[in-house]
Amino acid sequence: MADLLPDLRGSTVLVCGARFAGQAAARALLARGARVVLTDKQRPDGADALVAAGAVFAGELEALPDGVRLVVTSPGWPPTHPLFADAARRGVEVLGELELAWRLRSPDMEATEWLVVTGTNGKTTTVRMLESMLRAAGLSTRAVGNVGVSVIDAVLADDVDVLAVEASSYQLYWSSTIRPRAGALLNLAPDHLDWHGSMDAYEQAKTKVWDGEIAIGNLDDPRVAELLRARGAPYVTGFTLGAPEPGQFGVYDGSLVRRGSAGEYERLAAVDDVHPAGMHNVANALAAAALMCEFGALDADAVRRGLREFVADPHRNQLVHTSGNIQWVDDSKATNPHAARASLLAYPRVVWVAGGQLKGVDVAGLVAEVANRLAGAVLLGEDREAVAAALARHAPDVPVIMVDSQDDGAMTEVVAAAAGLARPGDTVLLAPAAASYDMFTGYAARGDAFAAAARSRT
Repeated sequence: MADLLPDLRGSTVLVCGARFAGQAAARALLARGARVVLTDKQRPDGADALVAAGAVFAGELEALPDGVRLVVTSPGWPPTHPLFADAARRGVEVLGELELAWRLRSPDMEATEWLVVTGTNGKTTTVRMLESMLRAAGLSTRAVGNVGVSVIDAVLADDVDVLAVEASSYQLYWSSTIRPRAGALLNLAPDHLDWHGSMDAYEQAKTKVWDGEIAIGNLDDPRVAELLRARGAPYVTGFTLGAPEPGQFGVYDGSLVRRGSAGEYERLAAVDDVHPAGMHNVANALAAAALMCEFGALDADAVRRGLREFVADPHRNQLVHTSGNIQWVDDSKATNPHAARASLLAYPRVVWVAGGQLKGVDVAGLVAEVANRLAGAVLLGEDREAVAAALARHAPDVPVIMVDSQDDGAMTEVVAAAAGLARPGDTVLLAPAAASYDMFTGYAARGDAFAAAARSRT
């Protein structure tokens, strides 16, 4: 396989975004002899080292500098940015993080397969489960993407047998030639509509995960199932929380199973082997097992051991404190209503901590569905009034406390308010249904602040 990038020695490449993904892209491009220009609103940590290596930090730009041959964008930069319109006018190609990583593959990495996971929710948990299963099968693997390791750095590191790749809609939008061995779509719900502009555009980005050999989808999600049926991939399969049809993955008699073409059930693991508990995580485990199978590495013992050895990343339905028979659970990663729904349905009586940036998504349907579980709600962040309006309409008897503070002590105030609403047996659940950047550097910082405030109450 020849190098998929042109010779960039001496060519100017504009890298949009100077943080995690942008820095990985800049390092790779500098190593290939390119002249790298970095653009971002602020000069973050790490940019100085790139400048010392030869990059130019140009600050915030509205138009391409003269002579730019290629543009590489970090996830999150919207397609409506003036730089991309300028690139289109000049006929300059724009690559995303995943697309650049795919094209950076060297002949030595021809044998490294990509198994790609996307969906509105559950991506990180699924790729981590997949990584654990593949390792249990004796394969050299690495989970990459939005899981702490840049996919660009991964493809340039030591060879592995297979990469478990988490792909966001942002990353897939800017991808054009990626053809993974298999791709799984976990679910679809409104999210990032402010970025994509419409649900149709969001779906079009997500279904690029099926551009490879094998398409895998969640048969319990009506829209995913509909799109999967219409897909023209060489091979299509799916997973369900019910009893599967031949060739599918599902749940039967308390076990995760694969059903053979003759109708026989192959037991892969017990439902009780899946943790954190919850049927949404059983679905994630089935997706990981399906990817492993279609890679050709299905081993029931490896699936079982992989699930038992799996350790979930923080801020995903994580119990962070217990006091007075009240549980405090951090699911700060629930940055949209679909994700928050899974957590809220996992507990019988909840004091809900919610709010932040809703990204153009309505929470009314979520509130109507979970209203009978709510013992109270504490709201913070930019769009707290929208959540409050949904609660007033669909759960008028639920006590609601608004926290208007935007400073570092806001979460302490939130936790104090939640403690006043909670009773023994309740769960105080941070499942914001919204992004965190209005008040925090990310969902992890929001979750850490919640956990620290909860633990300080004893």
